[in-house]
Amino acid sequence: MESFLLQASIFLGAAVIAVPIAARLGLGSVLGYLMAGLIIGPGLGLVAHTEDIQHFAEFGVVMMLFIIGLELEPRALWDMRHRLIGMGGLQVVMTMLAIMIAAMVFGLVWQTALAVGMILALSSTAIVLQTLTEKGLMETNGGRATFSVLLTQDIAVIPMLIALPLLATGPTVMLSPDGSIRRPSVEHSDAGHESLSLVADLPGWGAALVTLGMVAAIILAGIYGARPLFRFIHAARLPEMFTAVALLIVVGIGSLMLMVGLSPALGTFLAGVVLANSEFRHELESDIAPFKGLLLGLFFITVGAGIDVERLLQEPFLILGLALGLILLKGTVLYTLARIFGLRKRGQWLFTLGLAQAGEFGFVLISFGLQQSVLTQNLGNRLLLVVALSMLITPLLFLLFDAINRRIAAASGTDHKPDVIDDSGPVIIAGIGRFGQVVNRLVQGAGYRTVVLDHDMQTIQLMRRFGYKGFFGDPTRPELLHAAGIEKASVLLAALDDPKATTKLVAYARRVRPDLHIIARARDRVHVYALYKAGANDIVREMFDSSLRAGRYVLENVGMSEFEAAIAEETFYHHDRATVRELAELWDPSLPASENHAYIARAKELEKSPETALFTALEERAKQDAA
Repeated sequence: MESFLLQASIFLGAAVIAVPIAARLGLGSVLGYLMAGLIIGPGLGLVAHTEDIQHFAEFGVVMMLFIIGLELEPRALWDMRHRLIGMGGLQVVMTMLAIMIAAMVFGLVWQTALAVGMILALSSTAIVLQTLTEKGLMETNGGRATFSVLLTQDIAVIPMLIALPLLATGPTVMLSPDGSIRRPSVEHSDAGHESLSLVADLPGWGAALVTLGMVAAIILAGIYGARPLFRFIHAARLPEMFTAVALLIVVGIGSLMLMVGLSPALGTFLAGVVLANSEFRHELESDIAPFKGLLLGLFFITVGAGIDVERLLQEPFLILGLALGLILLKGTVLYTLARIFGLRKRGQWLFTLGLAQAGEFGFVLISFGLQQSVLTQNLGNRLLLVVALSMLITPLLFLLFDAINRRIAAASGTDHKPDVIDDSGPVIIAGIGRFGQVVNRLVQGAGYRTVVLDHDMQTIQLMRRFGYKGFFGDPTRPELLHAAGIEKASVLLAALDDPKATTKLVAYARRVRPDLHIIARARDRVHVYALYKAGANDIVREMFDSSLRAGRYVLENVGMSEFEAAIAEETFYHHDRATVRELAELWDPSLPASENHAYIARAKELEKSPETALFTALEERAKQDAA
């Protein structure tokens, strides 16, 4: 017990220290977990023999796919069928063959080379999906294509496990350090253990029937049994029972899948898809999410801690060369497929760099290959290092994608020359995103002409398709503003997505036109202060007005009348505007808010007054009505 608590404390302590540091440095949580594992494992030697913990932590991957399934309706899965079968199937087959050919060039017999191709063709579901979610890339074209291939790979594990024993037909051929071919003796792994199986003693057709029956049972149970079960649990009014049911679904289905030789991740994914239309979907997701995050983090730590640094130091150039060669080879195949299936620049690079590593299922296949004498122990150990090292490099590949993405974004702004502006009007709208579009439609609908500027060519082209005129160019450039008629305009709306660009635009416009009325869109309160100092007349926070409306609806439904809620909304609006205006005078951008004592003291005083102001406003309105 003491040993378990000590190990748990080491793992959690390493995560708590390393992950926030990695996140602050912009490296992402996955790299933080991997580095934490490297430090407490090979670095300090605080943990060893992480295999058992890793098997337990792999349930984080299972839970992650369950949550993804909950967010993916069956119709959406059906819409992905072409990517699942076409893109995913081609990726597995082409990568497997490419690696097999490369392995045969280095002296492996075709059976062993094919096994190596199977192992290395798979990518890391855990790292890739976690990173895509963190970076908000899951809903992009490249993100959806990546997810489709990962799902196909999870399904492909099943035939691979069936095919591996068939490849144990003879000793493996390896290259000696001097370049000659040698045939080492096959070493057996006795690390396997007995597990409960429902198909072990069945003929092939019987095993197939049991497997299909288990999958059908899970789908039918999700369709017809889930709602009555959840309603029964809901009647108990014990929140912890929902958590217990959520864990039971994931762990139970995972266990059943293992009994019939299927991937537990695949089973829970199907269950999630079936439950995607359930009214209890969000409850399930919120109950599973904390366990998923913790177990995934634990899994990444065990990957880092399990890297055999001693062997890596013995053969550094060979292991690193194999890992980089694997990434380059897989990347070539992936980039080719991305071009074939019509992914655009960002999607091509996300698809290529995101899937170029080996994955956690590679550990499973390597272990199985050793047990079945398909791999020698020496080759298996090298493959384990290559898989782990490629996974360790993956966060760096995503950083490379971020850099490429920024360059693509910068290039897209310079590929087109700014438009020649041949129009003028009393209102200049700089930025025609969600915010600027509404303002533009309102002003034009009222009969006033606007000059619309934006640096996103696709947005301008889309506007033109709908009959709205706009000009491409960077609104912060002085020559573009003058061409748009800033000398004669009455109003400038600064509604750019980049807060710094908006502030820069406001400051320049105020300098050249002291009498111009400037309305600016602010990201948050700190941005309000910056715009106030830059010279904006009216500052509108993105979420402020919509939040006020939502707050009024809340008040109307907790006891206030519509009249009282409207007065409360109006009172708070004026109070907040006065508060922001006063605090803007005390705001010092060079000083952290926690150290600006005058700002903090005044903010505390002002926050005490809204309730008093509300009662005063209600009394005054009551007196007016009485008179």
